[in-house]
Amino acid sequence: MGPQVDPVASDIAMPAEADVVIIGGGIIGTSSALYLAERGLKVVLLEKGHVGGEQSSRNWGWVRQADRDPREFDLIREALRLWREMGAHGVGNTGFRETGIFFAARKSGDVDGYRAWVKAAADHGIGAEVIEGDAVRAVMKDDLSPPPAGLWCPSDGCAEPQKAAPAIALAARAKGAVIVTDCAVRGLETAVGEIVSVVTERGAIKTKRVVLAAGAWSRRFLKDLGVTLPQLKMRSTVSRTNPVSGGPDAGIWDDVIGIRKRADGGLTVANGVANVADLTPDHVRFTLDFLPALLADWQHVSLSFGSRFFREIDDWPTKPLDKTSPYERTRVLDPKPDVRFLRRTMTELKRRFPSFQDTRIVQAWAGYIDVTPDVVPVISEVDSLSGLVVATGFSGHGFGIGPGAGWLVADLVTGTTPFVDPTHFRLSRFSDGSKPKPASRL
Repeated sequence: MGPQVDPVASDIAMPAEADVVIIGGGIIGTSSALYLAERGLKVVLLEKGHVGGEQSSRNWGWVRQADRDPREFDLIREALRLWREMGAHGVGNTGFRETGIFFAARKSGDVDGYRAWVKAAADHGIGAEVIEGDAVRAVMKDDLSPPPAGLWCPSDGCAEPQKAAPAIALAARAKGAVIVTDCAVRGLETAVGEIVSVVTERGAIKTKRVVLAAGAWSRRFLKDLGVTLPQLKMRSTVSRTNPVSGGPDAGIWDDVIGIRKRADGGLTVANGVANVADLTPDHVRFTLDFLPALLADWQHVSLSFGSRFFREIDDWPTKPLDKTSPYERTRVLDPKPDVRFLRRTMTELKRRFPSFQDTRIVQAWAGYIDVTPDVVPVISEVDSLSGLVVATGFSGHGFGIGPGAGWLVADLVTGTTPFVDPTHFRLSRFSDGSKPKPASRL
């Protein structure tokens, strides 16, 4: 069972037409809805399950600039500004606060890499530093085995994943957006390369503009439109603990340890290096696309073969728009958590932090991260279908960048000069011969 997300009641009436329809009620979809509604558009957001039901409520809750790929520098810098300004947009409590985020460096090569990253980030207005010795111990409070050095970004922070997307959705509604949940989109009606309507299980909505922010579902949805998106699912396990005192206030990454303090007094705990690829037919289809990323990080990925493979075979054929879709069969992706990774993390936490000796896990869950071959998102118009904007493939770091992605989506939909250069996020980079490289700190 997934985390408890703040509820957002569905609007009862579904409009017959809209200026723009958004598919997906996660952090990207709700942010897009807010900023498009603020620009005066008639917005309808459609979610097959509940707002924030999948990865947007299942992540670590980090809002980080630290250790981002340089292609995301400008977007995450602006996203952090938008997190700070949520109140000015009528957004309620997201739990956002600046805590700082620290990435440990236990090898000299890591220190060199972080120093180069700090210099590159500074050129984009991001303040960070490599700290050592006493400065590390001040961040890693109560740690019996602190690392000798690490990357410290004091302006980074966190928010509460179970609160953020719902709070943004409610603000979008207050600005005029219609939010319809438990309503799956089956597909799009098109004519001569343009969108005519969005077809849902409850009927059609006439529109010429659509935002696809469907996370791990985006690949399949685009396939039905003849658009190839190289995207795979990666299963990540997260947990929360009982309330604790002491220990670091910052978000911490140190090999197997990935933690942050929660607003409820507990910790969000995850293994910092463990992810599982539940094999599907797409893993075969995109083997060559993802091979460079896998070779660069193979020691942190486990492969698993099971029911997911056969479910996706069943769901693969295109369904007529008047028939039940795969999106109705599975309202919320709720994979099984892998508690062996959490046990290892908790053992290490208790070994290193005396203040965490009585810490216990009270809930664990997993989610599917939507990953691209270069581990950089797609925020892009689709050349073959006028009016369609795709925002997906955030590769495990979409929560923090979500408001920035939503603003960029609003720029693309309205034809406004983009507030950051969208070139790195174009969908066509996977088919135009660019051969994008996997993300790195340099």
